[in-house]
Amino acid sequence: MTRLFGTDGVRGVANIAPMTAEMALEIGRATAHVCKRHPSHRHRVVIGKDTRLSCYMIEAALTAGFCSMGVDVFLVGPMPTPGIAFITRNMRADAGMVISASHNPYQDNGIKIFSSTGFKLPDAEENRIEELITTGQIRDIRPTAREIGRAKRIEDAMGRYIVFCKNTFPEELSLEGMKIMLDCANGATYKMAPIIFYELGAEVVAINTDPNGFNINDNCGSQHTEALQELVRKNGADLGLAFDGDGDRMIAIDEKGNPLTGDHVMAICARALKEQGRLKNDLVITTPMSNFGFGLALRDMGIRQEMSKVGDRYVLEMMKERDAVLGGEESGHIIFLDQHTTGDGIISALQLLAVMRRSGRTLSELAGVMKLSPQKLINVDVKDKPPLEEVAGIQQAIRAAESELKDKGRVLVRYSGTQAMCRVMVEGPSEEVVSRLCEAIAAAVRKALG
Repeated sequence: MTRLFGTDGVRGVANIAPMTAEMALEIGRATAHVCKRHPSHRHRVVIGKDTRLSCYMIEAALTAGFCSMGVDVFLVGPMPTPGIAFITRNMRADAGMVISASHNPYQDNGIKIFSSTGFKLPDAEENRIEELITTGQIRDIRPTAREIGRAKRIEDAMGRYIVFCKNTFPEELSLEGMKIMLDCANGATYKMAPIIFYELGAEVVAINTDPNGFNINDNCGSQHTEALQELVRKNGADLGLAFDGDGDRMIAIDEKGNPLTGDHVMAICARALKEQGRLKNDLVITTPMSNFGFGLALRDMGIRQEMSKVGDRYVLEMMKERDAVLGGEESGHIIFLDQHTTGDGIISALQLLAVMRRSGRTLSELAGVMKLSPQKLINVDVKDKPPLEEVAGIQQAIRAAESELKDKGRVLVRYSGTQAMCRVMVEGPSEEVVSRLCEAIAAAVRKALG
């Protein structure tokens, strides 16, 4: 049987297994059983969502599952994933549920789970939830009468999260005089992101703030920054900020209209934290997807880099193990562990803005802290995901590329943890070399698995 949980919860096409109403109900029931934390009072869970049409269906099913297990449900409506992590702790809930497929198109959806501490649920507890569902062990656990749970909407959740985010921006600083362009991806940040930056003093122009259930991530947000880049140039803005559908990623655009990767943002913030004496152990945690030039920049600053498996949950696990306060992914998912328990696009933006304000430098000047090595990434749709090391044609193409690159580059080929896709990445000494080698490996993947 295919595993239910991937690297970031459960995800798939809405109304097709595993993202059906029936499965959502079972996930609610099993999560209720695993995550009950407070034996002295009624159990409670927070459920939030992004702006996809299918969120209504899944929200209702999850709610029914929890209530059937004697758990009270707090519904917070559309809210960024990190906002739900915060509200879960703030409400002292047993767990937090996020209905979202992040940067995926609207027809997909997913379920992510936070523990009572605001951290994503560990693998062991996800495995236990999956076991309870597949074996049917919870089918006979059915509270009755007064023990059945009830659902209630929490009207002030957005306000609480806005205050939380604003409190991560230094009190002595202001955004007055800054012009900021926002792209909210018609997703979960569409209401609160403009409010946060405006209330801190900035002049704000926001686009893609009119979700209709179908337009989340549709040629907008962190995956598609072209319109935001043009908006920054046209308006003479200080920077642009693009969020993904659930608000845990952020891509910054400098005042010249150039997009910066998550590596750029981490390098800028790592240097500032080190100068302030706040970069614990002079350490940053990243994944193998980070650019080769990022590692060189950290080395020049006297900062160590350690790599986890791909996926923000694994970055976070290593951050906690190594006592690091900064980590993240090149895709713009950045974790400031001294500010929040999970990656937060709005908080990442506020930390970057604090560096700009304190330094008095433009974003393009700050981005000079690192130079990107030429890199090519090709996503190849696949029908199956056999172990890559067992596919001879793909391994042959990888060996040929590595033989040519030697110590002047690297190759990374891996499956997506959330989509039927194989990611092929090559870094090297020139655009021509990395493009040619990446295309050759991608062709081998298409031939073997397409």
